[in-house]
Amino acid sequence: MPIIKSAIKRVRQSAKRRSRNLAVKRAIHDDVRTLQDSIASGDKKAVTENLKAAISEIDRAVKKGTLHKNTAARRKSSITKQANTVVGSAKPADKTAAAKVKPAAAKKSAPKTKAAKPKSK
Repeated sequence: MPIIKSAIKRVRQSAKRRSRNLAVKRAIHDDVRTLQDSIASGDKKAVTENLKAAISEIDRAVKKGTLHKNTAARRKSSITKQANTVVGSAKPADKTAAAKVKPAAAKKSAPKTKAAKPKSK
């Protein structure tokens, strides 16, 4: 055990942080396990609900600083791929993405030429 006051406080802080981080990680683990069980059962509705809950829990861990954002992205990608084996496409259709896609047969305008500026007096 440390003797110096600041070191004693550090031990208390690290124990508290470890406890919090483990609770967050356990919540992620439980949600992912529930998702995997629903994937095994093949229930599409349960899979989509559990996927949403697991992704939400992972995002919450990033927000709290327990997980790095790249780790979270990797985990979300992995569980989404697993869920897609049952559901097909677990993501809801993005309406804005369809609007952003330009049609291939769009008119191509001629290059614009610079108009001569009138000289001001």
